[in-house]
Amino acid sequence: MPQTAEGFDLSYTQNRELSWLRFNQRVLEEATDPAVPLMERFRFASIFTSNLDEFFMVRVGSLLDLSVMEPRSVDSKSGRTPAQQLEMIYQAVGPLIRHRDAICAQLNRELEKAGVRDLSWEELKGRDKDFAQAWYRGNMRPLLAPQIIDRAHPFPHLKNKALYCAALLSGKGKPLLGIVEVPETVPAILPLPEGKGAFLRTESILLAHLKKIFKIYHMEEAAVISVTRSADISFDGDSLDEEAPDFRSQMVKLLRLRERLAPVRLELQGEAPRLMELLRQMLRLEPHQCFSCSCPLKLGYAYQLEGPAELFYPPFTPAWPSWLSREAPMWDQVRQRDILLFYPYHSMQPFLELLRQSAADPKVLSIQITIYRVAKNSAVIKHLCAAAENGKDVTALVELRARFDERNNIGWAKELEDAGCRVIYGVEGYKCHSKLCLITRREKNGLSYVTQVGTGNYNEKTSAIYTDFSLLTARQDIAEDAVAFFQNMLIGNLRGEYHKLLVAPVSLKATLLRLIDGEIARGNRGHIILKVNSVTERELMDKLSEASRAGVRVEMIVRGICCLVPGVPGKTENITVRSIVGRFLEHSRVYCFGDGELRQIYISSADLMTRNQVRRVEVACPVESPELRDWLSRYLETLLSDNLKARQLLPSGDYVPVAAQGRGLLSSQDYWLENPPAFAPTVLPRRRFSFRLHLPGTWKK
Repeated sequence: MPQTAEGFDLSYTQNRELSWLRFNQRVLEEATDPAVPLMERFRFASIFTSNLDEFFMVRVGSLLDLSVMEPRSVDSKSGRTPAQQLEMIYQAVGPLIRHRDAICAQLNRELEKAGVRDLSWEELKGRDKDFAQAWYRGNMRPLLAPQIIDRAHPFPHLKNKALYCAALLSGKGKPLLGIVEVPETVPAILPLPEGKGAFLRTESILLAHLKKIFKIYHMEEAAVISVTRSADISFDGDSLDEEAPDFRSQMVKLLRLRERLAPVRLELQGEAPRLMELLRQMLRLEPHQCFSCSCPLKLGYAYQLEGPAELFYPPFTPAWPSWLSREAPMWDQVRQRDILLFYPYHSMQPFLELLRQSAADPKVLSIQITIYRVAKNSAVIKHLCAAAENGKDVTALVELRARFDERNNIGWAKELEDAGCRVIYGVEGYKCHSKLCLITRREKNGLSYVTQVGTGNYNEKTSAIYTDFSLLTARQDIAEDAVAFFQNMLIGNLRGEYHKLLVAPVSLKATLLRLIDGEIARGNRGHIILKVNSVTERELMDKLSEASRAGVRVEMIVRGICCLVPGVPGKTENITVRSIVGRFLEHSRVYCFGDGELRQIYISSADLMTRNQVRRVEVACPVESPELRDWLSRYLETLLSDNLKARQLLPSGDYVPVAAQGRGLLSSQDYWLENPPAFAPTVLPRRRFSFRLHLPGTWKK
């Protein structure tokens, strides 16, 4: 491996894409864990597959474009060109897919023993076969549009990730290709009446009828296929239409363009080598871009399957925090103390209740909020619309470029506008990824504020399955920064001044560098804990290496990509990196600098990635309540004590399970499920509150 690239030291960094593939491998490992319920293991295989789909659409698509436009450019973490990175990716993906196929085959055998049976058409008998045949005739056959490919029937556009049944046909003296799409409007599976848990996949039903569909030809090979297309559309530069009336109209046009982008991968379920070669040529793909799989090409139906309760995780419902009153107005409770909600162990309902009450409160003057991703039937949008209809001044900064949520957000923007909200789309060239809400209320002695800052989206669905923090505070200095933030966004000012909030692209990265320098000055007494989703930002990685060389203890909890390699002698030997993959997706970002009374803790929407630190609008908020700082310190210690779901990154770039080292076994997520966070911070003015977290069977502090 080259040791320098454009002046960077590559001895302690690794390629982003390979690091991501290792993360997805950790997801796949959950599908093999016997401690995970069987159906949940199958769902992890589904998550692995959908993750890989998005990886090809976004990252591989981007690298393919870069290999054409800037073929000599090199990655600052590995020194490789786009073509070299693509070669590494395709070499790494093949074994992962074969491993996934083997795992799915084993899971299907175990599910069949538990009564959940994925049947083929040939296995159908009696009433089940009559039922499936009748369903096909009445529900699928009328929707089919089969086509052969010849001079009169040109090769059709194959939609991104849609399922098709394709056949190699012979007739009229030459081989032909026949193709028919699995209708998107039919369900993914057809449960059968005779046996509980038995089902047919709808692509299997269509494949079984392919001979009849193309009955005038001889069918030589047939398979289910899917094409993955690049989703790497540009929102700026040459792609912008100066005549579009607004950015929303521009986005509608760009999304149409995405549907026609070039294919980057062909998948085929089964063995049909001649059919694969014909499709490859028609799609103009290279052999290494084509993959034969034994398991279904889409596994999302895993979430539709039913079975005995023991196949699933025990039911869990996020709870209303025990230390918050359901009767007292949320505004009054936030005015008394800072409130930290910890999803999914806490419900999002207190924040939704704050919005609902504010929408109806005659003293509330305005609500300002950033919207990145929201739920399908969003209560947040509902309350914002109600507030506008009740005469409140509602401003929503809706990010239309939230990848794969663009259409949803276009619709939400229109609904908000129709209700009377002011809708803006942020600053051109910079996605707004921050999670910030400011509510302003008129009191007898002037204006008062409640500010909410989060690490995750305003999405009720994901708040029940992602770990995130939501801070509600009435602190005046935080509110003043929030006021400045929204005023700056309204006039397109990215260079505003803030006193408490760290706001990218202006002050977040610079402050993080300064805080790391502060720990470097303390030498071997320095201590940094960073919990994020990804680490790719070169300058921050170099600064953390400098901290390690100065003796600072750097502990990192990084769920996904980590381009910084720990444990390299003389470079990163004082850095450790752990990844936790479990029932819930670890999504929160927490930065902690120092120990004891002088420690500084921030929660943030931003990862340590160049896009977050430099090319997005992000917010980090200091946690200033001593009680909440103490609790977050214990929270981070709990994560660092996880020895069931945690994996440790080695200098080689591989991950290994964390050794118990004499302690009892601890899964941090299971701990919080069994011991929901229950603390009541002191009512303002604050007194020192000593909070101690006891982990049964492990250690006490």
